Amino acid sequence: MKNYFIDDLPDYFKQYKKSIKNPKKFWDKIADENFVWYQRWSKVVEYDMQEAKIKWFKNAKLNITKNCIDRHLSTRGEKTAIIWEPNDPKEEAQQISYNELRDRVCKMANVLRDLGIEKGDRVCIYLPMIPELAVTMLACARLGAVHSVIFAGFSATAVTSRVNDCEAKLIICSDGSYRGSKAIDLKGIIYEAVENCPSVEKVLVVKRTGGEVKMKEGRDFWLEPLYEKAPADFISVIMDAEDPLFILYTSGSTGKPKGMMHTTAGYMVYTAYTFKNVFNYRENDIYWCTADIGWITGHSYILYGPLANGATTVIFEGVPTYPEPDRFWEVIEKHKVTQFYTAPTAIRSLAKESYEWVEKHDLSSLRVIGSVGEPINDEAWHWYNDHVGKKKCPIVDTWWQTETGGIMISPLPFVTPTKPTYATLPLPGIQPVLMDDKRNEITGNQVDGNLCIRFPWPGIARTIWGDHQRYKETYFTAFPGKYFTGDGALRDEVGYYRITGRVDDVIIVSGHNLGTAPIEDSINQHPAVAESAIVGYPHDIKGSALYGYVILKDTGESRDRDNLRKEINQVISDTIGPIAKLDKIQFVSALPKTRSGKIMRRILRKIAEGDFANFGDTSTLLNPEIVEEIKNERI
Repeated sequence: MKNYFIDDLPDYFKQYKKSIKNPKKFWDKIADENFVWYQRWSKVVEYDMQEAKIKWFKNAKLNITKNCIDRHLSTRGEKTAIIWEPNDPKEEAQQISYNELRDRVCKMANVLRDLGIEKGDRVCIYLPMIPELAVTMLACARLGAVHSVIFAGFSATAVTSRVNDCEAKLIICSDGSYRGSKAIDLKGIIYEAVENCPSVEKVLVVKRTGGEVKMKEGRDFWLEPLYEKAPADFISVIMDAEDPLFILYTSGSTGKPKGMMHTTAGYMVYTAYTFKNVFNYRENDIYWCTADIGWITGHSYILYGPLANGATTVIFEGVPTYPEPDRFWEVIEKHKVTQFYTAPTAIRSLAKESYEWVEKHDLSSLRVIGSVGEPINDEAWHWYNDHVGKKKCPIVDTWWQTETGGIMISPLPFVTPTKPTYATLPLPGIQPVLMDDKRNEITGNQVDGNLCIRFPWPGIARTIWGDHQRYKETYFTAFPGKYFTGDGALRDEVGYYRITGRVDDVIIVSGHNLGTAPIEDSINQHPAVAESAIVGYPHDIKGSALYGYVILKDTGESRDRDNLRKEINQVISDTIGPIAKLDKIQFVSALPKTRSGKIMRRILRKIAEGDFANFGDTSTLLNPEIVEEIKNERI
């Protein structure tokens, strides 16, 4: 494992320097010495930032599952690959060894092939956090199909738009899922969604809850009988480095969700390398990331990154507070977890509970704790450090995105001195720059600006599925020649980075990126609504919550406001999912607009936050008087 593991701070600076000076040589070495390939690459990287065209390990041939499973079998066959911890602590946990994982993945790949799935076909997966989710993703990768996991909390409408966008042939779902004390009918959601999905030929159903479900003959099949008969051998399909591995949808600031497309080789190398270093992973560690695999964190750091390193990874079906608020601490103690990776939202909500819940459990196995999904605030950082890490576990506050494929800026445990709320230093191969609004680079320290990345890295998404133009416009045109993250950041006196939040119309609620445009579109579907605008405002637990300003049509004016609020949130829940509901809805007679008709969201944000001191320049407003009215009626 040469050149693969950073030992100390001087080694970090040495590796970082190498990676910037000669990125090709740096990644060539890592890819060559730490992975298995059918064929080497003819060129390490080829890129054109203007056109947003990027290729890594050109012409190399591989299969990611050989790297995640097969190569470990001779030395780690009996080692546990996945610990599955169910929602109900009374249900038994599963330990799946690498040998068993291989058999399961091969069987599943045979099932998919028998259902007519071939290399390049898209398969949508709508499953709870059960072993079958990991197995089906890896089975797709083994046979060269492109998986697109849809978070199992999305509504039928949101599922339909994603399935249609990638033209999936097959959907894999379960009869239902457990979430705390609730059981949710997932098959019912899929039944409704598929009615409007012409590309879907078959639906495969996993049994989880045993609830009653509606099956359509000739289209819907139970997995179990097919899986039982399938052979446990499947030769992995040879993939090109740039063949698509998966599509994952992320909320855009405009319109429909963006299907970020990740390819095989670069993504594998980058997630494996970053996992090893950011979590200081050692051979017998037990690693647990609490994210849902439906998001990029789960793809990269529950599944592909850990398995490529032959790690033991925990998949948790439940929620942090069920049956009691000590569920996380109980799981850490039970499985002797060494690395724990969760979201600031979860930390903040658990910090609200009595400290005794943490005290009850032996957390001495922990070595590294991490946070992901949004910038962590000072108070949550200290609580996490004091009570969970007992001041002896470094906190890795990681910054990255669906688009980046893996972690970009983060402390390395026992290497980088940490600083609360700072993501600290870029990982090797990552060249962050801060830009001002006039597209000039801001040099030196103690500065802030728009965070961009100067040079491509192996894990970057290659395109938006079916819409390269949108990919180019979204990420590569604001600052030509650079990748624009959509985030603002500051650099302190020693060069540490702190992410200050989104600079576009995406709001991070409980770690979920929610674009405002799709939510506004769904509100505007309500028959009583004429127009709406959504902004984020600070929230103690969620980080940000959603505040809606709604203009009613004449027909809505006479209606009961509380009923309207409930109905609007119901529309959002039905079209996007419950995660996008608004915390506050204020009915207004008009919105502050510029003469060109643009809603001035900056002012609406200030009002939602309760900051009336400085609305900035309002001279361009068509209706400046409205600001006062909205301010006085703030909720």
